[in-house]
Amino acid sequence: MVSPDSQRLQLLSPFAPWDGRNITGAKLLIKAFGKCTTDHISMAGPWLRYRGHLDNISNNCLIGAVNAYTKETNAVTSQLTGEVNEVPTIARSYKSAGVPTIVVGDHNYGEGSSREHAAMEPRHLGVCAVIVKSFARIHETNLKKQGMLGLTFANESDYDLIQVDDTFHFTDLENFAPGKQLVLQVIHTNGTEDSIALNHTYNTQQIDWFRAGSALNLINTQKQA
Repeated sequence: MVSPDSQRLQLLSPFAPWDGRNITGAKLLIKAFGKCTTDHISMAGPWLRYRGHLDNISNNCLIGAVNAYTKETNAVTSQLTGEVNEVPTIARSYKSAGVPTIVVGDHNYGEGSSREHAAMEPRHLGVCAVIVKSFARIHETNLKKQGMLGLTFANESDYDLIQVDDTFHFTDLENFAPGKQLVLQVIHTNGTEDSIALNHTYNTQQIDWFRAGSALNLINTQKQA
C-alpha cells in the first residue's frame, strides 16, 4: 500500500495512448540554448528523494535549461496568460488547459547519465515532442519508450525559425513510418508560416510505442491479448 499523502512514493498511472489524430495547436514550453544534459532536464541532488514520486520530482523539469530568448534558466513565458514563471509551473498550466507543448533543443540534447526521469517528467507534464539539432542516443531512446516524439531538424538552421509565441501543427502523423520524415507547420503571430521537415530514427516497434502511449503500455496490451 502507498499512502496517497506520501510525498516520496506515488503509484504510476499509464500515459494516454495516441488518439490517432495529428497533434495540433501545440505551444512552445522552452527553446533550450546550448548544452542541455539530463541534469539540466532533471536535476539530481536533493531532488532524488522524490524519484519514487513522479509528480513531485517533475517540479525540477527543465529548470536548468537555458531559455534561448532570454538566456535565463527556469523562466519561460506562457502564451495563455503572458506571465513569466518557472518551467514546471507553465507546463502544468498548459496541461490543465489541454494544450500540448513541445521542447526545442540544440546539439547533443540529453547527454550525460541515462536518467529516465528526464524523459518521464516532460511526458508527465504534457510535452508531446522534443525537437532538437541532435540527440544523445540513450536519451532519444528514453523519449521513445515514454511514447514521445523525439525528432531532429532535417535542416539544423530551422532551429532559428522557432519563435517564442509560435503555434505548431503536426500534419502527417497518420503516416508516421520508419525512414519517413514528419512535417511540422509553424504558425507565427505575424501571420507567416514555415513548414519544417523533421527526421527520426523510429523503427516499427518504436512507432507502436508512440501509438500505445509508451513501451510499457504496449507490453501490457500484448500480455492481455
